[in-house]
Amino acid sequence: MIDDELKVSTRQRDGVWIIDLEGDVTTFAEDAITSAYEEVTREGAKYIVMNSRQSDYINSAGIAILIGVVTEVNRQGQKLAISGLSAHFQKIFRMVGLAQYADIYASEDEAVSAMKQLAAQSQEESASA
Repeated sequence: MIDDELKVSTRQRDGVWIIDLEGDVTTFAEDAITSAYEEVTREGAKYIVMNSRQSDYINSAGIAILIGVVTEVNRQGQKLAISGLSAHFQKIFRMVGLAQYADIYASEDEAVSAMKQLAAQSQEESASA
């Protein structure tokens, strides 16, 4: 049986917003994921990590939800990384093209570090412009 409840929470770490997903990412997750994304965007998030370390199952509807978030991230000029995916889901995300629009990292630490580097590069470019 698929658990239809996904727990989603947000937090900030070193200037990067993190959306934690705990549970299955299915059609039932759309409102929770979308609300969390909208919340961090209202807070001014430019760099976002979607941490799926505690999600063991993502179905096609869940992937469609994440594609919608990726689309909105690109529209808003934000950067998104996804961390904590199993090797199986990393492969699927690459196959469906999500990896072209959101970097995939094994751990939250790696994703936050990469996002901090992007933020620093962006600040340097702005300062020299």
